[in-house]
Amino acid sequence: MNFKWLITGALFSSIGMSFVWPLTSVYLHNRLGVSLTWIGVVLLFNSLASVLGSYLGGYLYDRKNPYHLLVGGVVASTITLLVLIFFHGWPVFGIVLFFNGISGGWNLAIVNSIGTSIKTKDSRYVFNMLYFVQNLGIVIGTSLVGFIYSISVTLMFVVASLLFIIFLGIVITKYKPAANESRKRVSDTEKTTWDAKHLPRANTIILITFFMSLFIIWIMYQQWVSNLSVYMTGLGIPLRNYSFLWTVNAGLIVISQIIINWIARYHENLIMQIFFGFSMFAVSFITLIFAKTYPTFVLAMVILTIGEATALPTIPALVNVLTPVEAKGRYQGLIQSYASAGRAIGPLFGGMIIETTSYTALFVIATVAVLVVLAATVVLWNALHGKLTEYQ
Repeated sequence: MNFKWLITGALFSSIGMSFVWPLTSVYLHNRLGVSLTWIGVVLLFNSLASVLGSYLGGYLYDRKNPYHLLVGGVVASTITLLVLIFFHGWPVFGIVLFFNGISGGWNLAIVNSIGTSIKTKDSRYVFNMLYFVQNLGIVIGTSLVGFIYSISVTLMFVVASLLFIIFLGIVITKYKPAANESRKRVSDTEKTTWDAKHLPRANTIILITFFMSLFIIWIMYQQWVSNLSVYMTGLGIPLRNYSFLWTVNAGLIVISQIIINWIARYHENLIMQIFFGFSMFAVSFITLIFAKTYPTFVLAMVILTIGEATALPTIPALVNVLTPVEAKGRYQGLIQSYASAGRAIGPLFGGMIIETTSYTALFVIATVAVLVVLAATVVLWNALHGKLTEYQ
């Protein structure tokens, strides 16, 4: 599999998806008059659909032809977008978004799993670049979607469909070697009969630690996405300033990945990157506790982004090292599933804490939760790293 085409496909997929999710709430509420409660339900089920799609995609990657799986997933995503061109009223939009969530999670898990079969590049570089192009796609997509949305909602779905048709063309013509490369090393019988019990105990504990860490980190991260806008506008900060924070986030991720990939040429210590990234997440929430002015929120976002860019793409790379070829798809799918589950629960969790206590209490709880994640990861890694089995 040519790595160039893997990241090109991931880029088109990310841009295409960025035409759908950023404006879902605005479109449903302002254009279709859907209540915020129903919008919450739609977004929850979309996230849960992504969990299901990620798990199934990763699970089947180890057992079936990855090329066929990805073609099927991209076709399914394209069909959902084509349907939205003609039928984007309520409740059809919400129903289609559920199936789009399944196919989106499926495709992401398959693409990341194919990334494990790339042996011409260091695994950390592979996952850093995948993370880089996925965020670059978000930068491009979100910068265009507001302009296109103001012209026509239908045009927004037309452009998204065209992007996925291009992605499908790339997959059909360039991704076929991925199936052969990833399946040569292990027979179908071995892939089908492999059981999680075969994984060394130390590996299993560390992997579970990573999955739970991602789940908790994403619950807390979602507070930036869902509740910070209300908090900041309540302090008299314009909504456009909140939106600019995400421009800062996306731009810093792109810059950070370039720097991290350069450093990776000379130093390689995956676990230290994860420790550092988790530490930055905690510092960002500590900063939020005291944030009352816009520059402080910008500082908190910069710190959060450094943590995100350092830790989140490194976890799939380390999971790849700790899992055998028979099960790489399963565990890459679980990474996306736990992350999606955290994203699904995050807004509800934050809303409950805010309603019963305050925003400050939410930031304190987030800080403590991330510090617990960091401490647990450090303790378990130090206790078990000498017993870990590494795989190619």
